[in-house]
Amino acid sequence: MKNSKRIVVGAFISLFIVTAGVSLGSAGISLGDTISIVLHRLFGLPLSPDIDPRSVSIVWLLRLPRVLLAFLLGGSLAIGGAVCQSVLRNPLASPYILGVSSGASLGAGLIIISGVVLPLLGGFSLPLTGFVFGLVTVFFVAAFSSRIDKSMSTNTIILCGMVLSLFLNAILTTLSAVFSDDLRRIVLWQMGSFAMRGWTYIWLFLPFLVIGVTGIFLYTKEMDILSFGDEQAKSAGVDTSSLRKKLLALCAVLTGAAVALSGVIGFVDLIAPHVARRITGSRHKYLIPMSFILGGSLMVCADLVARTIISPSELPVGAVTALIGAPFFAYVYFKRRRT
Repeated sequence: MKNSKRIVVGAFISLFIVTAGVSLGSAGISLGDTISIVLHRLFGLPLSPDIDPRSVSIVWLLRLPRVLLAFLLGGSLAIGGAVCQSVLRNPLASPYILGVSSGASLGAGLIIISGVVLPLLGGFSLPLTGFVFGLVTVFFVAAFSSRIDKSMSTNTIILCGMVLSLFLNAILTTLSAVFSDDLRRIVLWQMGSFAMRGWTYIWLFLPFLVIGVTGIFLYTKEMDILSFGDEQAKSAGVDTSSLRKKLLALCAVLTGAAVALSGVIGFVDLIAPHVARRITGSRHKYLIPMSFILGGSLMVCADLVARTIISPSELPVGAVTALIGAPFFAYVYFKRRRT
């Protein structure tokens, strides 16, 4: 089967997963009723009189925006992971090692502790601050790496990102110890959740998604060349240092916006690109969309487990993805060592 057909099949499967995610929950709603409600709200099709008005509110106002946001954020994290693994030529690389999650967590922690509400933003002060801090952190890592290593080698970027992440985490830990009353809120935000995320969050995220994905697609051929090594890429006329900066910036836009809106949800950016490579191979023209589909589907499944396994309470989505991702991370690492 051609890769384009595999992507189409994956898209249909992900559509089914999204529909199932909207249908399932503490108040069970059939797939047929869910589809009917969505078509009614989108295209004005007549609604069956047997459908409870409360079901319409649950589907359209609560579950559908939550599931769509989980899919979009999961897909964005997966794309960021695929790009980082290719740019850094490391199967265990992810945008989080560049410090984006640590920076966003520190920004969110400062808002939670101080209680500051930015003018005109209200409740969106926290996600915006988290995004700005995450973005600035990645830019600082890129600038510092290029200053101490003009070629911006993989090891230099990874080490700079890890050192800065540890430093920012230490600051946040110190603040959490001093302001212990806010510790629970900070920890819950770091573990990630899609609870009470309405349509406004989707509209907020879409511009970052469009910018990040469009920019990455412009460099798919260069990433294919870069995967053969810096020397081969330079001989083909690719400015590897400039390319890495641009791609890391685009990853920061996607990952920073995702972390700011949902909290830190790990391992999706590690699992989805690996599975996508098994399906489509390493050509980024196909790898990027397949990673998006798999990452979004995985996030929807994780969120479904998080909100149903101990219903009516919820687990943090980050805890569910960690339970899946940690063994997968170990498998990839030890398999690589044996190889």
